[in-house]
Amino acid sequence: MKKLLFVLPSLLLISQLTLAQSLEDPKGEVRLNFLNTIIIGSVELGYEHFVGHDQSIGLELHLNDRFSYRSASGGRDFDATSILLSYNFYFAGDENGKLYISPYFKYRFGEFRETVDGAGVTVTDLNSGYIGLTGGYRWNYNNFAFGPFISVGRGFSSEVADRFNAVELKAGLNVGYRF
Repeated sequence: MKKLLFVLPSLLLISQLTLAQSLEDPKGEVRLNFLNTIIIGSVELGYEHFVGHDQSIGLELHLNDRFSYRSASGGRDFDATSILLSYNFYFAGDENGKLYISPYFKYRFGEFRETVDGAGVTVTDLNSGYIGLTGGYRWNYNNFAFGPFISVGRGFSSEVADRFNAVELKAGLNVGYRF
């Protein structure tokens, strides 16, 4: 009986602490764009710092970045890295998942090399800034966050626009951990 009197209050205390921790707003999130890592080999790592219940500031590093979904085969080689800064607004959902929209600024630096028949290798300087908008959905389950997104951005380099396009479209599936 004495053990029961000790165990029951202990279990109630532990369950209250666990419930309070799960209801607490997260302070940050680390994530990986899982889909683009598999499809195009671009490693897109991100960190989000929550400044409110439904707002956050995001910073991402894109290694082996490519313009949209351009192939790197056939004598084409992307050697680029990007840094992306965003402000994220979460809305239309509950604690299990929400829609979000994020205006962003992205800066890509690096180059694109392409072997052209008879003309040798041409190099396109990819150093340029982008302003864009991302929209998606984020599910939350036991501090894990995941969901699809799509983004569209406008670049400000005439050299990149001449070779590719001024508008860049990307999508992905982020997988992350909230703490």
